[in-house]
Amino acid sequence: MTEPGDFLPTLLGVGILMVLTVGVLAAFRAPHSAAPALSILRGAAQLATISVILGGVITSPVWVAAALLVMFTVAVWTASRRLGGGWSRLGVVAGSMALGITATLAIIFSTGAIALTPRYALAIGGIVIGNAMTIATLAGRHLAETVIARWDEVEAWLALGATRRQSTLELARRAVYSALIPSTDQTRTTGLVTLPGAFVGAIFGGVSPVEAGRFQIVVLASIMAAGSITAVTLIGILAPVRVRPAPLG
Repeated sequence: MTEPGDFLPTLLGVGILMVLTVGVLAAFRAPHSAAPALSILRGAAQLATISVILGGVITSPVWVAAALLVMFTVAVWTASRRLGGGWSRLGVVAGSMALGITATLAIIFSTGAIALTPRYALAIGGIVIGNAMTIATLAGRHLAETVIARWDEVEAWLALGATRRQSTLELARRAVYSALIPSTDQTRTTGLVTLPGAFVGAIFGGVSPVEAGRFQIVVLASIMAAGSITAVTLIGILAPVRVRPAPLG
């Protein structure tokens, strides 16, 4: 059993890293320099809570489904806040993410690539939801920033008779590509630059390296598929613009 004193080294190490993070950003005068540290504190509190909760529900399909629903709701809310636009934008983000996540998980479990058990559903579902959220945020923000920066070009296409979709088509394609770069690079360099968390966690849990590798490649393929569907769907809806977008905060 873990004793309270066992957490002291962890608290010390995390505390020093938080101070270092804030110090570096503050010295550079970056906006919201304390935000990363606050996010660490919030993440720690949420992980502590979810660890206690999951200890009692990880074998229950009903409770696992409820946990995934909560994860998805928070992910949609987080991504939509980053993209602005109110409730209409929230619906677009939710629909795009739901399509990508649902299609991906359906393929994984229907093919038997990963066994459909509460434990695996929670593990891979959480990973796919989190990455779909990140990709949706990156795609939406990149599109908005690019359209703002190249608005004269968009207006020129509209003046020449192009439709709203045609006037931003190339910008939309670049937004999707840019949003997938982090996931693509992570997949390409797996085992060479980093050992992904799912792989390491599986090994620490007693799974053989071969089985851990099999699980990890399914995870990486799932992230790419869900992210691609999410980004293409989201940008396909957001790209046709009537007016110049407002800068995102």
